[in-house]
Amino acid sequence: MTRPIISSRSAEAAVPPPEAVVRALNLAEQLLTRRHGATVTLADPEDLGGSERSVVLRARVAENPFGLPRNLVVKHYQGDATPGRADRFRFEAASSQLFTALTSDCRPAPALIAYDNDNRLLVLEDLGRAATLADKLFGNDAEAAERSLLAWARALGRMHAVTAGREHDFGALLRRLGVRAWRDPMADEARTALAVVPELVAGGLGVAVSVAAAGEAHAGVRLLGGTRYRAFSPSDSCPDNNLVTSRGVRFVDFEWGCFRDVALDAVYARVPFPACESSFALPPGMSEAMLAAWWPEVRAIWPDLDDPRRMAARLLDAQILWVWLSTMLLLPPGLAVDGLIGRDATRSPRALLALTHYWRGLARDAERGERPATVELAEAIVAALRTRMGDAPGDLPVFPAFRGRTED
Repeated sequence: MTRPIISSRSAEAAVPPPEAVVRALNLAEQLLTRRHGATVTLADPEDLGGSERSVVLRARVAENPFGLPRNLVVKHYQGDATPGRADRFRFEAASSQLFTALTSDCRPAPALIAYDNDNRLLVLEDLGRAATLADKLFGNDAEAAERSLLAWARALGRMHAVTAGREHDFGALLRRLGVRAWRDPMADEARTALAVVPELVAGGLGVAVSVAAAGEAHAGVRLLGGTRYRAFSPSDSCPDNNLVTSRGVRFVDFEWGCFRDVALDAVYARVPFPACESSFALPPGMSEAMLAAWWPEVRAIWPDLDDPRRMAARLLDAQILWVWLSTMLLLPPGLAVDGLIGRDATRSPRALLALTHYWRGLARDAERGERPATVELAEAIVAALRTRMGDAPGDLPVFPAFRGRTED
């Protein structure tokens, strides 16, 4: 599920070939026509940037006898599902159905208009030509970027609140689509990271992970199971998968949708978008402001988490898990103890700069949270990384929109 955090922005998706666009539109027209019993015609397709798995288009409803919206979004998954692997179309279809069942005033995503399980096709509400959170963060307006991050945090909290207790509904929707079992795609990767990171940092950085530090990290495993604090998570809530609309931030792209402990999403404010290709920092104070925006949206659902120490402990557990997982993804396994960044062509210097930033932040927060072994480990890893980076820049830069502000 996770992708190395090695680029400044998500890679631009390849333009779909004309035949793929025509096929997606034809399938959507057939689906809507079958559903309504009369011809529906789509025109003027606009590529919205899909992926190697899917074509995503905005299309105008040219022939519309049923009061359909003027524009629709069509997402067509290419090819057949891979045997033995989760079909991402089915997870997105179930997620979209779950949201569409909510009232429009609390729906955190586009409504599902229609879907075709056989052809792996979704027809969705068009939310318009809104900017993405990535557009704001990579723009030149710091105030707009700040407002958007706070709006994202509030929207995340609202999504957690309205989906809490609906996990069985989500499972039922998946079963109707033929999915018999599902789980958080991050869970297995996080458990793997807990097992392999000690060897990675010992071999690559010459840092020994103490038994106490490993124990403090393993305490976070409780978040990966069936906790009381579970709600829907997009899992892939990267900046380009969030639309900043006049009605607040709306989430799109639920190929990795699941239910998991809300702390694993909320801590994105401390480890900025850790599963995404965005190796930039947040400006001072932004993390605290984002968590302060998220918490009021969920506190009525889980009032027992209103205890600051309890909430802080869960967020720190989630932060440790994400930092260990990021270490597994970003640390070149072949980096020599006396080597310099750049010898492993599969990793960029920026990736290890991001990793240094994550461990430095973890050292600070672990000290506040009274996790002394994690503090000691984090400081040792930061020192080892800085030694190996030589003349590389000292700090991870903030997102471009905040470049005019003073950084730490």
